[in-house]
Amino acid sequence: MPAANSQPRRAHSGPRRDEAARRAVLHAADDLLVENGFGALTIEAIARRAGVAKQTIYRWWPSKVEILLDTLIEDSTKHLPVPTEKPTAENIRGYLRRFARFLTRDPAGKVLLALIAEAQHDPDTATSFHQRYLGPRRDQECDMLTRAIDAGEISPHLGPDATIDALVGPIVYCALRGSSIPRGLVDTLVENLLRPRDTRVSAE
Repeated sequence: MPAANSQPRRAHSGPRRDEAARRAVLHAADDLLVENGFGALTIEAIARRAGVAKQTIYRWWPSKVEILLDTLIEDSTKHLPVPTEKPTAENIRGYLRRFARFLTRDPAGKVLLALIAEAQHDPDTATSFHQRYLGPRRDQECDMLTRAIDAGEISPHLGPDATIDALVGPIVYCALRGSSIPRGLVDTLVENLLRPRDTRVSAE
């Protein structure tokens, strides 16, 4: 839902973090969220699973939300980059298929869904989620669509922002319901919303 250096960097106080301990904390938070859910996730539980002191975590992160955001940003960068190559309808289709798999099969997908839910009733979570993850990723997704439009590869009925909403909304909704995402959903969304250029016609 990007290059690592495109994400806003959050200032940390305290000593420089040990990389092994940092990754242990991120993995612990990820695993515990999947096992127990957001409500049961605590800094104490993360510290026990990661094998670090609770005070150490609080020096590095102000809350469990910021830990989860770090996890989500790193895993999305690795497993769900927004395409930057030549923009085509097929690249966009592939990205949406990977997004569907990310939400339903990757533990980080559970983190994304949990943060979406938490942001609905916690203003601080909403602000941090939008600033650190959703805003930068959405900018990249809109840029992907804009480049494809400018290249003549797609001709959506809606503007880039509304098109992104219409493309990813049904996928997120299926995942939030815990239902499977139909194989043909992405194809239907792409064909109906993007109106990809018919390469067979253009080649004639």
